[in-house]
Formats: sequence, structure tokens, C-alpha cells
Amino acid sequence: MNRFAISVCAAILATGTAAQAQVTNEDIANDQANTSQVVTNGMGRDLQRYSPLDMLNKDNVKNLVPAWAFSLGGEKQRGQEAQPIIYDGVMYITGSYSRLFAIDVKTGKELWQYDARLPEGILPCCDVVNRGAAIYGDNVYFGTLDARIVALDRKTGDVVWRKKMEDYKAGYSYTAAPMIVDGKVIVGNSGGEFGVVGAVYAYDAENGDLIWKRPTIEGHMGELNGEPSTMTGELNATWPGDMWQTGGGATWLGGSYDAETDTILIGAGNPAPWNSWLRGAGEPNENNSGDNLYAASRIALDPATGEIKWHFQTTPREGWDFDGVNEVVAYTDRDGNKRWGTADRNGFFYVLNREDGDFVNAYPFVEQISWASGIDENGRPIYIEDNRPGNPSAAADGDKGEIVFAVPGFLGGKNWMPMSFSQRTGNFYIPSNEWGMDIWNEPITYKKGAAYLGAGFTIKPLFEDHIGALKAMDPDTGEILWQYNNGAPLWAGVMTTAGGLVFTGTPEGRFIALDDETGEVLWEFQTGSGIVGQPITWEQDGEQFVAIMSGWGGAVPLWGGEVAKQVSYLNQGGMLWTFRLPKELAAVQ
Repeated sequence: MNRFAISVCAAILATGTAAQAQVTNEDIANDQANTSQVVTNGMGRDLQRYSPLDMLNKDNVKNLVPAWAFSLGGEKQRGQEAQPIIYDGVMYITGSYSRLFAIDVKTGKELWQYDARLPEGILPCCDVVNRGAAIYGDNVYFGTLDARIVALDRKTGDVVWRKKMEDYKAGYSYTAAPMIVDGKVIVGNSGGEFGVVGAVYAYDAENGDLIWKRPTIEGHMGELNGEPSTMTGELNATWPGDMWQTGGGATWLGGSYDAETDTILIGAGNPAPWNSWLRGAGEPNENNSGDNLYAASRIALDPATGEIKWHFQTTPREGWDFDGVNEVVAYTDRDGNKRWGTADRNGFFYVLNREDGDFVNAYPFVEQISWASGIDENGRPIYIEDNRPGNPSAAADGDKGEIVFAVPGFLGGKNWMPMSFSQRTGNFYIPSNEWGMDIWNEPITYKKGAAYLGAGFTIKPLFEDHIGALKAMDPDTGEILWQYNNGAPLWAGVMTTAGGLVFTGTPEGRFIALDDETGEVLWEFQTGSGIVGQPITWEQDGEQFVAIMSGWGGAVPLWGGEVAKQVSYLNQGGMLWTFRLPKELAAVQ
């Protein structure tokens, strides 16, 4: 056989091997260690968003240069909050209005694009964003704004299956990145502001069959293999009357998974309506605690059945829209204890025991918290009741309850934007915001497909020189080690690396790398639009690459009140930026 024929055969074999490559459970489990790919949202199912790569470091990060850029195109330039996924030479990104793109990771060339056919009348709460995809076997999965989950052939973009989660006309939608656990596609729902009922769903990755469903509001029946399973909680234990039927608790951010305990951790959002007096939470009595389980909670689930193993409610009797959906990060502390760490919208950072969810400690991570004076030994807030929005029925005209100024504002000390845990330093890096709000309650009745708030609000900054604050926190002590202030609110994800770097973006369009020990900005690049995406890094052809989505949007311009006016000059956009550290510059300081 001549040399040409051997080359052709080798190419055919290589192509055949590549075509047979499938994303396995092992690939997903080892995602953090395998630096040539990124196959999970969070760069590992523990959501640490930490890379062991150190080719790029404090000395040479100044040599990071653009490799290629990709435009999402068209007029659909709204908030771009996705994290890219990389496998077998292809990058997968989702865009606003429920779009998914496959891109050649070496050249930036589009391979295919899928646009969901969204119906008229969708009801997304907080912009038409999508936070990313999941990949498993030969498929790539993502959710759409009309509350559907879609499986596409990852090589062609053809639809493999598409399933309806819930009725979008009732206010349901879906914006989070799915998670894969043991061949199941785990998703949540969005729509808490419309009086929907939160739930977690597990679909068969191969055919889309619903394996189990677990509602997050007590009184609702779960499902397993097409049959009713068990009730969530106990009917009317913490909800009065029939309020549980429209109780909110949407699971709109997605979850993490701990293989050692075989546990899914997912957060449940605010109870509905916001008016806590209607839910019996403003003034609980001997017949009802007013805690409104399992809203504003972190919920541990059995991935095989969807049964609840344990829960931890960060804001029982919630009345400020302090969702409990924030990501729960599995980590090991400096003494070798296995922990969960989570920074809540309510302004407190919680440490839980990973095995059973028992409360370990809590620390404030934003300033001037006014709704609670602290957290007690059981993990419950010590309320400042004068800072609970007033009861409209007690007011003279019955139209508006007493106005209070509460800190943080309802968009949270930290909202959806994911933090990072660095194995190098043992610290968390938290994208936070310093703001408060005037808030008051109003009368409200449920109407299908209509906003179900029962409250009014105006967000206000706390400081003249900054709203955003990226904070390095020691989870063992709660000490803030350093803080990087930003004029506009921070709304992007954070990533840390073994090279001593912390990456994030700002609404002003700056993609920045900071020193993980000091907070000093070591490198930055202007992307042309506000960054609300999630950075990733990987190794390719012996070089380290970094990527980020750029495109201003999300909840701040829609719900931000006075803050939204301050950042109204920011331009929308839709770009994926990819950077590389050239080999010849890796050793250049």
C-alpha cells in the first residue's frame, strides 16, 4: 500500500472514530479534570467554575489576545447569559430568544443554528435570556421560553425530541441550562412572578420520556414513571387555605450534583405572591408557621426518584423577593470537611454540611442588610419585623401597606450570576451588588397568565461610586479578603484558575482578569457590549483559551428602577469572544 493510501485510510479511521465519539457519564463526572473540553454548566457538576489549567497565569495574562469572535446576528440582541459547552472540536452556545449555535472551536465558523419557533404570548419574567445547554451521548439539550425542553442531534442540529414541560400561557417559561445525571436530563421551570408552581423534572436523555417530577411547594403531588408518587411536604402545614395552589417557588436556575452522596441540589425561588401577609407569613399563628415551604429553599433530591432527602430554607416567611435559587457549590474546606456553599439573594452566605444539609454557618457578604440582624444557630433569620413590608389590609385605605426601605433590593445581594470557588486559595469569589429598595405591599388576586406580585418597589443604590462589588470571601471565617468595586451592577459569572486568575465581565463591556490574592486587575478587553455571560477556559493545541459571551440585558434594565436609568446608555449586543495565549508568549512576562 502506498503512502497516499495509508494517509487516506488513516483519515477515514480518524473520521470514523470522531463520528463515534459520544459524551459519557464518565466525561461529565471528570469535566473539571479534562481540560480539553467543557461538557457541564459550571465546569463540573459541583459548579466550582474552577480550572486546573495554569499555562495562563498572573505573569503572562497580559499576553492574552483575541483568537476569533462570533456574532449571534439579527435583531435578537438581548441579554446573552450563556456559558459555552465544548466537545469534540465543537462549541455550543445558546442565545436570547431560545437559539442554539454549533461553532467550529478552532475557526469560529458556524456549523449549524437552531431557532425555536416561539409562539405569541410567551411570558418571560426577566428578559428573553438562555443560560446554556447540556450535552450527552449524541445530543445537545436546551430549554425554550415557551417551557419546552429540546434535544438536538449535536452534529446536524436536527430535532431528536421536544417535550412540553408546562403551559406557557399560565406564565411558565424556561431559561436555565439543563443538567445531566445518570442519563437523565434534569431541568426546572421559571415563572414565579405569575403564580406558577415550581418543580424539578427528570427526562430520559434518549427519548424524552418524563421519569419523575417533584413540585417544590407543599401540597402538590409528585410523579414517578407516569404515576403519582408522594406529596411534597404536608398539605397546609406552612401555607394557609388554598394559597399553595399558586405558590411560586420556581426552580429557574438549575442545580448541582454531588456523586459522593448521590444528591441533586436545586434552589426554589420566591413564594407567590410577594405580599407575605396574604400567605400567612407576615403574622404566623399556632395553626400555621407561615414559612411557606419549600419556597426560598435549597432542596436535596434523589436523582433516581425525585424524592426530597432534605431541605434548607434560607428565607422562611419570605416577603422581599429573596429567591432561594442561587447555585449551591460542593467544596472541601481547609480542615477537610465536605461542604455546600451558597450566596443567597438575601445577602447572607451559607455553609451547609454536604452529607445531610445541616447548617454550619452564615455570614453577610453585602453591606447594610436591614431585613434581618443576623442568622441564629439553627440557620433561621433573626428578623427585623419593622422592615417587613406592611399589611395593606391594615392600612386606612387598604390600597398600600407601609413602605419600608430594605437592603438588599429584590434583585439580591447576588442574583443568578454564578460565583466561583478556587481550589488554589480555598476562597469563594462572589459577584455581588450593593443596593436597597423602597418596597410596599398591595392587594392582589390570582389570575392565570397575569403578574402575581402584590407589591411595588423602587431599587436605589447604596453608594455613589459603585453598585457592583466582586468579593473574595474566606468561607471558613466569612472574612472579605478583597473587593473590586464597579460602577454598574455586576451580572456576569465568575471563573477562577490554577494560574491565580479570576475572570469576570462588567456591564460596561470590560472582560477582566484579576489577581486571586489581591483583586488587582491584570488584564482587560473591551467587548463592545455589556457582559452578563459566563466565562470558560480550555486547552487546545498546547495553548490555553478563554471565552465569554457579550450582550447587555437581563433583569437590571427591565426591573432596575433608578439603577436601570443610570445604565440606560449601555448598548445591547450579541457576540462570543474567544481569546488565546500564544505558545511563543506563554513564557514572556
